[in-house]
Amino acid sequence: MTNVNQLKVKLFADGADLVSMLDLYKDPSIKGFTTNPTLMRKVGITDYERFARQVLEAIPDRPVSFEVFEDDLAGMLAQAKVIASWGSNVNVKIPVTNTKGEFTGPIINELSMAGVKLNITAIFTPEQVKAIAENLSQYTFAIVSVFAGRIADSGLDPMPIMRECVEILKDSPKAELLWASPRELLNIIQADEVGCHIITATPSVLGKLKLLEKDLTEFSLETVQMFYDDAQAAGYTINIA
Repeated sequence: MTNVNQLKVKLFADGADLVSMLDLYKDPSIKGFTTNPTLMRKVGITDYERFARQVLEAIPDRPVSFEVFEDDLAGMLAQAKVIASWGSNVNVKIPVTNTKGEFTGPIINELSMAGVKLNITAIFTPEQVKAIAENLSQYTFAIVSVFAGRIADSGLDPMPIMRECVEILKDSPKAELLWASPRELLNIIQADEVGCHIITATPSVLGKLKLLEKDLTEFSLETVQMFYDDAQAAGYTINIA
């Protein structure tokens, strides 16, 4: 892989900073956007709906995912219907379970059958993917977000798990597998290699895409130069007898 244009996986941007989102929106290689309550809280957003509507007004023609935050299934369902009404490009994020571990399959099924585009999130196992697939409409688009980065954080290789998830979703024509929580540029290459439809990444990871064409000898020299320049700027000295 030497060029971003060779990637088959769709690139989504993950974040909640509106300025950054709008900057990435200018890039045609960014095909969609995702966010979540944690990211929104981190940047100081206090009015959930106001922020969502600002984003959708500025980004009306690419998928944008917004998450429910009620914990009981009835509350999730009610919020999902409201969020879906905010724009035709909205994917409503539904966690695979609530905080009590209750599977959200019943509301995933109801929403998907009603034509609501979903993004089922916080998935970690192929078994969860299979259960979700059984509740998706064959006619409604859905994103299935598997947190490969967090799987890797646990010391497990996510690649076999993601390959299995790709296979599971082959019988769900409207479902697309998303590689969530990437930690480095290599994860984008891995997602592409394994056959994921989408990967969502923070601006810091997406900013490294230019390194795909980087000559490693040149990269080495630049690194040596960085160490030298920083030592000089810091005024470091060693007394040599």
